[in-house]
Amino acid sequence: MALNQALSGINAAESQLNVISNNIANAGTVGFKGSTAQFAEVYAVTGLNLSSTAVGSGAELTGVEQQFGQGNLETTDGSLDMAISGNGFFVVNSGSGNQYTRDGAFTENADNYVVDSSGGYLQVYPPNGNGGFNTSTLSNLQLNAAQSAATPTSAITITSNLPSGAALPTDTPFSPTDANSYTNSSGFNVYDSQGGTHDATIYYVKTGNNTWNANLYIDGNSAGTAAMTFNSAGQLQTPADGNLTFTPTQPTNGATFPATMTVNMANTTQFGTAYAPGTANANGNAAGVLQNVEIGTDGIVTAIYSNNQTTQLGQIAVANFSNLQGLQQVGNNNWVATQSSGIAVMGSAGAGQYGNIEQGQLETSNTSDTTAQLVDMIQAQQNYEANSQMLGTVSSLDQSLFQAVDRG
Repeated sequence: MALNQALSGINAAESQLNVISNNIANAGTVGFKGSTAQFAEVYAVTGLNLSSTAVGSGAELTGVEQQFGQGNLETTDGSLDMAISGNGFFVVNSGSGNQYTRDGAFTENADNYVVDSSGGYLQVYPPNGNGGFNTSTLSNLQLNAAQSAATPTSAITITSNLPSGAALPTDTPFSPTDANSYTNSSGFNVYDSQGGTHDATIYYVKTGNNTWNANLYIDGNSAGTAAMTFNSAGQLQTPADGNLTFTPTQPTNGATFPATMTVNMANTTQFGTAYAPGTANANGNAAGVLQNVEIGTDGIVTAIYSNNQTTQLGQIAVANFSNLQGLQQVGNNNWVATQSSGIAVMGSAGAGQYGNIEQGQLETSNTSDTTAQLVDMIQAQQNYEANSQMLGTVSSLDQSLFQAVDRG
């Protein structure tokens, strides 16, 4: 019996060494969670009133328990590197169901999808058309590498000052090529439906006391004339809302302008000071290419384009479980849900029980400090040697017994 007890002790110590060895081997694995070996005494069933004299039959491995404690966060240069500071798992899907991981070393594949090291697609809540995200479904996160669509200019806001003391132009009628036929001018850029840039100029022609005409030209083509009237205090009186409406000539490059283009002059004045062109802000934008991806602590993924436009691509889904020890490890730092773990409780980063997502950081292995592992290794080694010594002692005793029987 003692031989079996010593052998079970050796097997138990070997199992503990295997677990510790795996912990140390993965000290540099991103998102790795260490394990501890759990043991129990082997005890034979005894008859009534005999348990006080019964001896155990050794030890056995009852389980390997995962330790889900937080690892340290290290800063990286990767815009798709992420770590969860607190509770929760990233959700990935490789086509055969969802898996859960703390390894946030994501990359972009050839189809612009964000994937983990084994090719699993990072899951996000897709954006709603009216803002926010659809938390009732999951989708693969794809970075929109195509150009951000162009938006044509439909409205311009001009803030300037027209000089009240200016003389009437000496030449009539107005012509953009005759500087003596207009009082002042200001230039800016507008965009067509394909994002092409066009030169626009507004020419101001004083027509009388407190009255002016504004002439808009785009690429040298007239978009029309609109009248303005100022009151005695130099404030714009008509049009009352400050909006001048023009009809641009359509470009010849296959793109289009809106049928009408509005220039808001509500903040333009007519004071006795010199002409001040001020500012001209036109809406619309050229097409843009993806330049960067920003991921907030709430997991919202925002694409930033070269035309200063932004698009929300989704919100990273985060999962948690009522019983972490019930998760089944499937390799590559991934787990799957089981009946013991319960179904995944889905949520968003930074809300309730879920930790924040930190972009440009990775969670190191929680066994990266190997000091504790080395101490456990020494202890397991001592247990192994002690049981080996016991095995040798029992073997010597048995040999002595056999020799004595032979002599008898």
